Amino acid sequence: MDLIDDDSPGRNVPEFSVSDIAGRVKRLVERELGHVRVRGEVGRVVLARSGHLYFDLKDDRNVLSCMTWKGQVAGLDMRPEEGMEVVAEGTMTASGFQSKFALNVTRLRVAGEGALMAMLEKRKAALAAEGLFDASRKRRLPYLPDIIGVVTSPQGAVIRDILHRLRDRFPRKVLVWPVLVQGQGSAEQVARAIAGFNALSPGGRLPRPDVLIVARGGGSIEDLWGFNEEIVARAAAASHIPLISAVGHETDTTLIDFVSDQRAPTPTAAAEMAVPVRRDLLAWTAEQEARLTAAVTSRLTQRSQRLTDVARALPSAERLFESPRQRLDRAEADLPRALMSGIRVRRLELTEKGALRPALLRQLISRAGERIEARTSRLAPALERRLMQARDRLARESGRLTPHALRANLTREADRLTALDTRLSQGITRRMTQVQDQLAARSRLLETLSHRGTLERGYALVRGADEEVLTTARAAKAAPVLNIEFADGTMKVAPGTARPASRKKPAKDTPPEQGSLL
Repeated sequence: MDLIDDDSPGRNVPEFSVSDIAGRVKRLVERELGHVRVRGEVGRVVLARSGHLYFDLKDDRNVLSCMTWKGQVAGLDMRPEEGMEVVAEGTMTASGFQSKFALNVTRLRVAGEGALMAMLEKRKAALAAEGLFDASRKRRLPYLPDIIGVVTSPQGAVIRDILHRLRDRFPRKVLVWPVLVQGQGSAEQVARAIAGFNALSPGGRLPRPDVLIVARGGGSIEDLWGFNEEIVARAAAASHIPLISAVGHETDTTLIDFVSDQRAPTPTAAAEMAVPVRRDLLAWTAEQEARLTAAVTSRLTQRSQRLTDVARALPSAERLFESPRQRLDRAEADLPRALMSGIRVRRLELTEKGALRPALLRQLISRAGERIEARTSRLAPALERRLMQARDRLARESGRLTPHALRANLTREADRLTALDTRLSQGITRRMTQVQDQLAARSRLLETLSHRGTLERGYALVRGADEEVLTTARAAKAAPVLNIEFADGTMKVAPGTARPASRKKPAKDTPPEQGSLL
């Protein structure tokens, strides 16, 4: 028998330990497959306390375990949700501990527009079930906000369109919170911007806006997907500031459009919803003023006519005094007879009581003397009591007239005078502030109505030698000297040195100015 012959089968196959074979399988899987892209439906999803993300990808026959480590989770474009059809990219690896292989996912995206729409409908149904789309939650936009907050990208045409439209309609203060409007991290930045505007305090150094505009230009559903994230929809629903969504074009619809207080088809339309037209307000105010003046004038005219009509119905003064005058005449005629009758009655009464005899007079004098003596006896005690009361009252009053009491009284009066002086100073200050505010408002109105603004836009005011305003070319030719006023100064020109320009029809929106504007 040959030494190399061995009848036992498999004696020349090398032996491996469990760790060795698990390591070889791991290296084989990672070397042969490496970076792969796998499409499937998301099954179980678990976010561990450690921050690692575990989920399954499955089809109709098999299930593939997937994981994304804590440091890789932030780099995912989206979070997997159960039932989504996705395309996952990463590296295959194997675990010897449990003899399993898995996919380490580093990129994740939805598989096709249909899957995106299905996920959007699922989120929309969940948020609608919570009542975030109810019309009762939506707030009315302020008619004329002082400050407008805009959440958008600082580059691009969107912010320029919004600012241009606001400047044309009614200039307002604008606070811009720059954010990414697509791609990774855009949803988180938009949500933080909405919450940040709401965290500002009204009237602070950085004042809180009265209305918010969340805006972005048009794009594909993938470009607008950041505004379909649940974190953005919930931030818009939690906003205490009325919010206008202006994402994409009129045909584009995102979740924030359902949650916002008002949806605008375009960013320009959002600016139009935020503020009214200043010229329309001025025209409406002038119309209301004219109507009020006409109403007051008509009312006064009616009252004056009514007063005239009522005055005609009243009797004249002569007729009013006729009856009292007649009664006075009758009383004047009856007065002598009444006096004589009274004298006769008094004489009769005196006769019945008896004549003024001396005995009767002495009796009357005696009775009067007795009354005087009785009252004289009572006069001394009464005078003494009166004197004692006067002394007591004088003592009390003298106690109150001490220097200490006088100083206390003077202190109280001084305090009252100081308080009145403070109130007077405060009243004068408030009145001066009101007058200054009114003066500033009228100064701004004067600047608005002045022709200086028109001169700064390139026009000029032409006057003759006598400073009269020239409105025609014929008058300008006849003038010996032309004084042309520009925005930065005045120059004199002889009529012969200026060539006539072609006559153009003025624009409709050009406001009329005093004089000739060239």
